[in-house]
Parts: sequence; structure tokens; C-alpha cells
Amino acid sequence: MLNQNISIDLLNKQSANCMPGYLGIEVTEIGEDYLCAKMPVNERTKQPFGLLHGGASVVLAESLGSLGANLAVDMNEYNCVGLEINANHVRSVREGFVYGKATLAHAGKTTQIWDIRITDEAGKLVCISRLTMAVLKK
Repeated sequence: MLNQNISIDLLNKQSANCMPGYLGIEVTEIGEDYLCAKMPVNERTKQPFGLLHGGASVVLAESLGSLGANLAVDMNEYNCVGLEINANHVRSVREGFVYGKATLAHAGKTTQIWDIRITDEAGKLVCISRLTMAVLKK
């Protein structure tokens, strides 16, 4: 279960001066076992051929999974860090926004697994990613 007492505004402010903020990623929703965000497809997130860069999709996926993982633990006692991420890019996007939803698939004592699905504005699948997080005692 994710800590839903943390405000979305606070999460977005904390990310403003690091990778998610630079790419324009904004958290939009926190659920019981999921986290959602949107990211613009623009000059910061496109590759030279005018398409959404696969690396930007991976940044969105890892940002969502990492935030979610840390919201799923007592942050006074634990930190969660990425162990492994994979991504399958299934559709290109040229403009607008993409939307990510990270869902907790496994919450173990020492690891978490997150399933992240990124869609375009029409709801079509753009990228599927899986992120494994390590849960570390402070």
C-alpha cells in the first residue's frame, strides 16, 4: 500500500531540479498500489528524427517506479533504489503527452517489482517496462 498522505505537489516540487523536472514529468495521481504521471513529447524528450526518445520513456518508467517504491516503505527506515529496468518500445509518438502508470507487482522484504505502462493521448500502448527495486535499511 502506497503512502497517499504525501501530496502530489510535494512530489513534483522535489523533482523540479532533477531528471524528471528537466523532462517535464508531472505526477498526476497516487493510488493504493499505483502511481501515474504525464510527460510532454517535445524538444527535451524527442530524438533527432522527431520521435519520442526511448530513453525518455525509460526515465518516465524509472521515475514512477522509484517514487512508488519509496512511497510503499517507511521512508524513515528504508530507501529504495533501482536494481534493473527493461523496456519494450511498441509505438512511436511525435507530439502531445505520454502517460505512465506504475503498478506494484511484488512487495517483498528486500525487493519490489513494478510494472509500468506508458500510453499516448489516444490510450494506445507506447512502452511496457518492468523495474526491480532494492529495499535497503538506512
